Formats: sequence, structure tokens, C-alpha cells
Amino acid sequence: MKKNILIMGAGGRDFHNFLVYFKDNPLYDVKCFTATQIPGIEKRKFPKELAGKLYKEDIPIYQEEELPELIKKFDIDDVYLCYSDLSHQEVMNKASIVLANGADFKLMGPKSTMLESKLPIIAVCAVRTGSGKSQTSRKIVGYFKEKKAKVVVIRHPMPYGDLRKQIVQRFETYEDLAKNNVTIEEREEYEPHLKIGAIVYAGVDYEKILREAEKEADVIVWDGGNNDLPFYKPNLHITVVDPLRPGHEISYYPGEVNFRMADVLVINKMDSATKDGIEIVKKNIKLYNPKATVIKANSTIIVDKPELIRNKKVLVIEDGPTVTHGSMSFGAGYVAAQKYNSIIVNPREHAVGSIKETFEKYQQTTKVLPAMGYSEEQIKELEQTINKSKCDSVIIATPIDLGRLIKINKPSVRVVYELEEIGDIKIEDVLEGMKIERENSAYNNKNKRNIK
Repeated sequence: MKKNILIMGAGGRDFHNFLVYFKDNPLYDVKCFTATQIPGIEKRKFPKELAGKLYKEDIPIYQEEELPELIKKFDIDDVYLCYSDLSHQEVMNKASIVLANGADFKLMGPKSTMLESKLPIIAVCAVRTGSGKSQTSRKIVGYFKEKKAKVVVIRHPMPYGDLRKQIVQRFETYEDLAKNNVTIEEREEYEPHLKIGAIVYAGVDYEKILREAEKEADVIVWDGGNNDLPFYKPNLHITVVDPLRPGHEISYYPGEVNFRMADVLVINKMDSATKDGIEIVKKNIKLYNPKATVIKANSTIIVDKPELIRNKKVLVIEDGPTVTHGSMSFGAGYVAAQKYNSIIVNPREHAVGSIKETFEKYQQTTKVLPAMGYSEEQIKELEQTINKSKCDSVIIATPIDLGRLIKINKPSVRVVYELEEIGDIKIEDVLEGMKIERENSAYNNKNKRNIK
């Protein structure tokens, strides 16, 4: 007898788990998805064209707040949690809601969800969103480009538009971003890779994405999202740890899994973290993953026109996910403002529409403006909020050139951050130990963790 399934998600991992485990599986009937974290994604449906032969209609997607009613409405047997960056307390609160309404609560691990490749895969993950995965990924891409190896980045999914058009996406130029009508969050992840000449794949169906990427790569870099697990079985699993949030490496799901599984742990932001925070992280490494190779690093801040913010009144714009569900109250822009003695204006005073709602939802975000832009309407509201703010200049600390998308009526500066290893062991040291057979693009996955 089939089990009735509800999948809790956020427009990414949930679709992947469905496609690799539930699609064409006669033992299960996925009745619906729920969605959270990303504004508006619960208004869509998962297309029957992607769902497989067992589904004659699109699968509905509801708000997660409707979970108790949905369990009863669809007579749900099992609820699967399939999204990331949740505290352990939040996970068990959700489990309690599920159990209290009569269903079983389940999590899915690597054996059920990781795909294998014939190429070497380096996975870059984190214990929390905003830890510094992008900096680390760029460092790895740069290494392989110097070695003249064909490196392709596959990015954790962010399919917030028409899923039928986003099955496999390939980005090589800025024009590809415009053609695919990507959101600000997508641009934040793709643009930095395109800037250094890397090809990026993303989309919905990560089996098809992998097979396309394998056609043009010698090595694949999995650029993770939030603190999620890799979708592919890695030959080298790198996890970035954030001492600005010490203890989160063992108190957030599924970041703790990444922490325990990692071959390499990168302690990032050592230049801005406290000594106590760094010691907590080191202690937890010794307790929970003592065999991991540890790389110490700074997150170096670079401002393109510091004279525009030195001693000036500024509005600080930060990476959206980091200062929303990532629970950080500030990011690189705030650090840059402090460095140049800037006076930071309150972004809440002139927030409009969904930007105002974002501040109401994420109370820790008080001094910076999240770069929210999941729809054209929200991008317009972000523009209005920026232009209504009374300041001398704007600090843009998102990984993208925000000026490409909106018109800012004030001078602006861009803040970028790069990974700077400060210890004896560097990223290139662990990469040197990987064996890559480029002649026939073949790799034996039995040689996982083939590190000197």
C-alpha cells in the first residue's frame, strides 16, 4: 500500500530529494510540498512534466504554516524535512508539530540523496549560511584554472521561477543571467564565478545537470547553499566554519552533519572573530571531527572607493540570506563601515512593502539592509528603500554589482571579500593530493578522499 507523503522544503533541496528518491517510486504518493524562507514560492506547483509517470497532475505547494491542516487533509503518513539552516531546536519543534498531528517525521541522508559522478567532485559546504563558501569556492576554481584544468561549478538550486524552464541552466556570461531572469540571490552566487571565467550550472534536475557538466569538465566544484549537504558524493568534502557564530557548528541542521563529515574544515573570519569564539570552534573540532585537516583563514575586506565612506553617513546593504535566515546581524558591509569610521543610518526608517516585512520577520537585522530581490516587485521595493534613505553614500556588500539591476540616486562603493589563508596549510595543499585523470575524464569513486 502506498504511503502518502508531504515534503517540507524551500524551493531547492525538496525538489532534488523528490527527483532522486520519490519520482517513479510506486511505494509513495507525494501529495504536496510546503515552502518557507523564500517569499512567494508557495504560490507555485511542481509540474507534472517533471514529476514522472505516476503523477497526472501538478503537485501543489503550500505555506509551511498550513502543515497541521495539510496532514489531515491529505491523510499524510510521513513528513520529510528537506531544507536547511535550521537550529536543532527548530527541527524538533517542527517534528513535534508533525507527530502531534498523527504523521511520522523523517530526515533523508547521503545514501538516499547523493548522486555519483565519473569525475572528481570537490564539495564546499558550511555550518551556517554566510560562513564564506563563495570565497572558498572561488579559491578552488582559481587553483584549477591555473593548472589549466577544465573546472565547472555546480551551484545548489535556487529555482524560484518557472520550473519547466529551469530543469538545466548553464551560465557563462552576464547575458545568460539576464536571459534566465535570475533573482538577486541567484546573481549573488553566480556573478562572482562568471567574473573569474568559470562556467556555472544550476536548475532543478541535478542528475541531468551533472551529466551535462561532465561533458565539459575535468573537475566539478559543488558550491553549496545555506548549510546544506552536497547533492553529489564528494571526493573531497570541505566545510567552512564561522567563529563569529561559535557553537553553531554543533547546533544547526544539517550544518553539524557537514561539520562531522568534512575532510577539510576551514575556520574563516579569524580576523574579525573574538579569541573566545575561535577557541570554541577549535574545541569542537577536536571533539567531533579530530581527523579533519584544518585551514585557518581571514575574510579580507576590500573597498573600491573608500574615500566615499570615510567619516560619511552611509546605508549598508548586505547579502540577503546571511542577515535574514542566516541569523547574522551584520556582514562585510558593516565591517567596512566600522573600518572607515562611517555613520550608519537606520535602514528600517524608509523600508517599504516586502522589505519592511523582512525587517519585521528578522528582528536581528537592525543596522543593515538585506539585498532582497526574489521578484521584480521586490527589486523595485529595494530600490525605493535605498533611494529614500538619507545618507551620503551607499555601501554595497552583496557579491553582485547591484547597479546593474537598480538605479541608486547616491554615490556607492562595493565591498568584496576574499579568503586569505593564514596558517601553514592552504587550500592548494589539499587539492594537490587529488588525482585527476583528465585524459578520458574518468574517475574511480572508490578512491574517495584520495588525499596525501
